[in-house]
Amino acid sequence: MKTVGIFGGTFDPIHFGHLITAQTLVEKRKLSKIIFVPSFNSPHKINYKYSEPEHRFNMTKLAISSHPNFDISDFEINRDEVSYTYNTLAEFAKKYESLELIIGFDNLISFDLWYKADEIVKIADLVVLKRTYDKEIKKPNKFFSDAIFVDTPTIEISSTEIRKRVSKNLPIDYFVPQTVKEYIHENKLYLNYK
Repeated sequence: MKTVGIFGGTFDPIHFGHLITAQTLVEKRKLSKIIFVPSFNSPHKINYKYSEPEHRFNMTKLAISSHPNFDISDFEINRDEVSYTYNTLAEFAKKYESLELIIGFDNLISFDLWYKADEIVKIADLVVLKRTYDKEIKKPNKFFSDAIFVDTPTIEISSTEIRKRVSKNLPIDYFVPQTVKEYIHENKLYLNYK
């Protein structure tokens, strides 16, 4: 049975950390593909002002275009509302028999607070990116026992750092693919980021 990984996020912008992580997961989890799902508005980042969904989608599409095992979905940005993972997975479950939801360790810590968390783990296996700098969790929630932990390379790149660099007119050549860099400059993204 072919298994598909679902990798959601704001991707504002997508960077090499995301791509290296996804490539590692394709190999280690033997996934047929990973679908990148840019969120319209994440319930975990309500106060954050995103770039327009169209820009985040276009950058992600450019970044993954040459990879045979990467795909992209506009399901969440087309809904034009807060993106709940449960709704997204329920939609993908109509098409794919076996799903894995890819989340960071920081998301697992608060996973018990997610909308319909118990239903999520019935639809998809929970694949958690384990980072070497994780601290001991005194009271892990019940989802820790469901989680499949995967060691992935620790790539110290953040979208926040990239936005700051662009606003300060600093190069981002080794942070994002060339196509994404060009898109950011052509569309004058992040110039006023604070």
